[in-house]
Amino acid sequence: MTGNFEGMLVADGFDNAVIGTAYVNSNQVVVYSSEKCVKILIDRDNMQEEEAKEYFEFNVEGSYMGEKTPVFVWENSCIL
Repeated sequence: MTGNFEGMLVADGFDNAVIGTAYVNSNQVVVYSSEKCVKILIDRDNMQEEEAKEYFEFNVEGSYMGEKTPVFVWENSCIL
């Protein structure tokens, strides 16, 4: 992981999915690419795509760890 994330919570095992930081309610948090996180699960844990998405959405993206919970962004989703 590149950058200084001192004092911020990080998602273990997803360093290569970091795309930056953001401020949420005056707290600086780490921002991850959801697609990259799913790809890590597929490659690292030999999951199928649907299995990886479901695992990620429930166990990672859906976790709340307090005010400094990381943000996960679906970069390739289009909301109209």
